[in-house]
Amino acid sequence: MHTALRILVVLATVIGSLVSSVAVGRADATARWNLLVDDYLDQILFRFNPTYGTSAGLHRYDSQLEDYSRANIDKEIAALEQFEQRVASFDASALSATDAADHEMLLGAVRSSLLTLQTIRPWEKDPDTYSGTASNGVYVIMIRRFAPTNDRLRSAVARERQIPSLLSAAHQNLKNPPHISTEIALEQLPGIISFFEKDVPAAFADATDPSVKSDFASSNAAAIAALRDYQAWLKSDVLPRSNGDFRIGAETFSKKLRYEEMVDMPLDRLLEIGMADLHKNQAEFERVAKQVNPNKTATEVLQELETIHPAPDKLLQAFRETFDGLIAFIHTRHIVTIPGDSRPTLQETPPFMRATTLASMDAPGPFEKVAKEAYFNVTLPGPNDTPEEISELMKSFNVGTLVSISDHEAFPGHFVQFLYEPYVPTKLRKVVGADTNAEGWAHYCEQMMLDEGYGQPGVGAKDLHESLLIRLGQVQEALLRDARFVAGIRMHRGDMSFEQAVDFFAKEGYQPKKSAEVEAKRGTSNPTYLYYTLGKLQIIKLREDVRRKQGNDFSLEKFHDEFLKQGFPPIVIVRRAMLGDSSPVL
Repeated sequence: MHTALRILVVLATVIGSLVSSVAVGRADATARWNLLVDDYLDQILFRFNPTYGTSAGLHRYDSQLEDYSRANIDKEIAALEQFEQRVASFDASALSATDAADHEMLLGAVRSSLLTLQTIRPWEKDPDTYSGTASNGVYVIMIRRFAPTNDRLRSAVARERQIPSLLSAAHQNLKNPPHISTEIALEQLPGIISFFEKDVPAAFADATDPSVKSDFASSNAAAIAALRDYQAWLKSDVLPRSNGDFRIGAETFSKKLRYEEMVDMPLDRLLEIGMADLHKNQAEFERVAKQVNPNKTATEVLQELETIHPAPDKLLQAFRETFDGLIAFIHTRHIVTIPGDSRPTLQETPPFMRATTLASMDAPGPFEKVAKEAYFNVTLPGPNDTPEEISELMKSFNVGTLVSISDHEAFPGHFVQFLYEPYVPTKLRKVVGADTNAEGWAHYCEQMMLDEGYGQPGVGAKDLHESLLIRLGQVQEALLRDARFVAGIRMHRGDMSFEQAVDFFAKEGYQPKKSAEVEAKRGTSNPTYLYYTLGKLQIIKLREDVRRKQGNDFSLEKFHDEFLKQGFPPIVIVRRAMLGDSSPVL
């Protein structure tokens, strides 16, 4: 054999060996990584959050309820600290780009959990943590028929039996809650108690096993009694000494954003971005309001808009009818591919969520095999609401916001995100993600749909006047998210009080008084709810960067499809996948 040929053979052999070695190395790294992910889900996430396990569709957790005893909290912290070391020391260099990105996400998720337990400490500061967990733990068993009624009732009984000890832990843990946090818990408790008195028995009315029915009568009565005692204790004992501070502080706020959203901008820069978008949307509101009626101020036009809404008993049907138009438009204009033809079931918001939300989507978990129903929750007037309170609530469901809420929660927002779960590339991304992605997408859809032509006369609107009101409603929703952006940062770093936040939502965010109060309350326990606008702005920039790169080959439908197939990672990770680089997200 000639020398040159011999060299080529040797080189080919060496290269082949190296390629084979790299492949073996990647396969080994992938196998070890998948085991680490499984350990996180089994030993950390669902072990300490069994209700989340149930909602994710893993029903081996159905008989367990969260344990907030101090001993178990300390055990969870220790487990997280140990797991943080395992993730941090894992060499991700041999992983695929997708798994390497998941490695970053998992490390952030673990650090976020530690930050919550050790620094933010809701188990010590938020009474609603306990009563909300009690109701949600039973709700996720009750709402979907993933097993025969007798079996699900058996699981509900098992959880109800743990409610007294859950609430007992609150007596040991709650030290000095913020006054607003105790008020929110007390505001929600009558609905929670009513939920156990009426809704839970009604949900299991078709149970046939005498033994489990007898057990349920006992466990449900004990749960109700424990919740009543908890309510009385909060009112007489905890509320008078609730003088704590709901603010988490600038440093913790920044860490939370970095761990959960992979956003590390200084807060002052973020505030500049939020205020700029607020002012932009205020100007747009003024512009459209002048088109609606040049003889009225923007405030007067807003007041007119807020009076144009369905009657409370027609609200759910109005949403259903809006879905028809949205779906037809999405198909006709090739906005996004909608997998299948299912729709969410509309229902009244569960009582334990009423104080802090007007509408929400409750989709089945990614591992659910049987009960695939998705629920669109809408907060309807309560039985004890005054006419003034009902009027104030219904302003939030005006002709404009009705469309935006439908875009956000259903088509092409959260419900379509749920339909894309089978395409999500990894197990971790099915349960761990960023709110800038999930909520950013839903909020982006509100504006994108109108920008693409929905809401024009004959296309979702009867005439030009209604078309303008729909755009006003979309801008009002954008202003709401802008106000969250600004108020969240300012409240939690200490230069805006709760009362000032309510005023800010009303005056600068153009929100009705009831909505302004709900939003400020939510911000006390959900500091980083700037993720709506922050995510929307990142998605708009990503879309335009992809459009620039692809030129005439750009397709809005393909962009949206590919975005949704990534799951819910921070947008910086989506940018890497869709653009091949880590260019700035804003």
